[in-house]
Parts: sequence; structure tokens; C-alpha cells
Amino acid sequence: MKLILLGAPGAGKGTQAKLISDYYAIPHISTGDIFRSNIKSGTELGKKAKAFIDAGALVPDELTVDLVLDALSAPECMGGCILDGFPRTIAQAEALDAAMKAASDAIDCCIDIEVPDEVIIERMSGRRVCPSCGASYHTVNVPPKTEGICDSCSAALVIRKDDEPGTVKARLDTYHEQTQPLIGYYTAQGKNIVIDGMHSPEEVFSEIKEKLG
Repeated sequence: MKLILLGAPGAGKGTQAKLISDYYAIPHISTGDIFRSNIKSGTELGKKAKAFIDAGALVPDELTVDLVLDALSAPECMGGCILDGFPRTIAQAEALDAAMKAASDAIDCCIDIEVPDEVIIERMSGRRVCPSCGASYHTVNVPPKTEGICDSCSAALVIRKDDEPGTVKARLDTYHEQTQPLIGYYTAQGKNIVIDGMHSPEEVFSEIKEKLG
């Protein structure tokens, strides 16, 4: 089973990707993790990706397509996988479909997690991350034991550039313009399922399992 997770930044795709990966025993391929790793390592790809991410824009197709296709060819993905953060544009989706068709393969389903913009802005503005160990928190939903301090390594928590309200709004605008058309793309293929992302992570995952069958 090869799945795509679709939804605006902050819709809860990362949480659901882990739950789906664990439940169905399929790898979780997150382009976000790949980019963050490259940014932290200071690679050329990371430097280019960081410039776009900091501006609230999508990383261009040419920086992502080959990387994801290479990941899909790994032996652990032969039995299925879940793509989180890719494709983000119609061009990426078409490149993915063409490559998979050449390998006599195809995406089985697109899971579209829907959350209103105003809720997403509230969610993301409360995020805090540890610059030392990478742990994530939320001022309301997952607060640290001591305000502003990481539970794991006691480092001071920070607000990521892409979680600042202005950047969040820019990312949402980019999502609606470039990524949201994928809903129509996969609906036309009969592969899109809509999930209400306003509920708890457990309830959202329960709806995903029900609709996947």
C-alpha cells in the first residue's frame, strides 16, 4: 500500500504519518525530515532549501523529485510506504506517477487532512522546538514540564522561523496556490479521501483506518 498524505502545514500530517507507518508496518518518507537534515548538515541542497523554507515558499521540484524517487526505490519501500510532504505540486505528482508507471507501480490512495486556516495559525504559533535535541512541544497541547525548557536536555526552547505567524500565513498562501490543486488531481483518479483534521489525533487516525478499509 503506497499512500500520500495531503494537508496544509500544521494539519497534523506528521502525527498521522507515524501512526499509519506503525499500524500498517510501512516506511514513512518525510521530505521535511530530509530537508532539515541537510540544512543542519549545511549541505548545498540544505542551503538552497533553507532559503525557500525561511521565505515560506515551497522547495522547487528539481530539488525534491530525484531524492524522493530514489527513496521509493529502496528495498524497504517495495511493500508500501507513506509519503509526507511530497508531492506538493501538480508537476511533482505527474513526475511521481510517470516514474511509478514505468516501474509498473502506482499510488494507491491520497489522504487529505482538512483543517481551517485560522486553526492552523493557532496551532503553529504555539510550537516550540529544542535546538539541541530536536524535541517538539506546544504551549497548549504538549507543554514542557518547565516553561521554555526542554524536558529531555534542559536546553532553552525556541520558535522556528517557519512557525512565526507571518511565515505561517505565507506558507498557507503557498499551499492553497500550489498544493491544494492536488486534491482535484487525485479526486479525478478516484484516489482522494477527505479526513476531518479537527478532532483528536486518535479520532483522526480512526477515520483514516475506516476509510482505508
